[in-house]
Amino acid sequence: MLSVQVLGPIGADIDGAPVHLGSPRQRAVLALLLANRGRVVPVDRLIDRLWRGRPPQKAAASLHVYVSNLRRALEPGRAPRTPAGVLVSVAPGYAVRLPEDAVDAWRFEAAVRRARTAPPAEARHLLEEAIGWWHGAAYGEWADEEWAVTEAARLGDLHLAARELAIGAALASGTPAEAVPAAEALVREHPLREEGWRLLALAHWACSRRADALAALRRATAVLRAELG
Repeated sequence: MLSVQVLGPIGADIDGAPVHLGSPRQRAVLALLLANRGRVVPVDRLIDRLWRGRPPQKAAASLHVYVSNLRRALEPGRAPRTPAGVLVSVAPGYAVRLPEDAVDAWRFEAAVRRARTAPPAEARHLLEEAIGWWHGAAYGEWADEEWAVTEAARLGDLHLAARELAIGAALASGTPAEAVPAAEALVREHPLREEGWRLLALAHWACSRRADALAALRRATAVLRAELG
């Protein structure tokens, strides 16, 4: 079974065995198509994005080679001259066709959706597992590229929301002591997110540490005043 990772460095494996995805620009082809979530990306747009608006004369031929190499890597058992099933040709360009559970980012989103309506204990398990799939910024070395920045930022925001939901689930499932360090880490890394401070105060309060809860709210006020005025 093919599995693709974009929650950190781009990678792939088949039945647990790593797949060699080739050169940085070749890997970028796969990343760019994955960022478009199955939508067809025209060849002209692919070339423009991959070479940042300054493609070489033989960019189309190079793109064809990258696609061919990726197809062999992602579907090593495909018979010669048979249609590709993963990286497909669809006029006027290419698209990636994979089930939701084959791409970690897509699987992550589905887990967060389920967790929002699940009972607290189940939600906590779902979220802790899903958060563990992250190994760095979404789309790795291409996170700041024009074609990836919006999707990478969206996934980054969802990652923070998942961490907040996990803390809330820990509180709701009766384990506030475990929620405190997670909330502390959250406010330390993202001091301007008010939800983190709220969760930290609630976690302290649920542990019968009311002075610490009030101190957290005072810290939040001081940080927000200093940063936002």
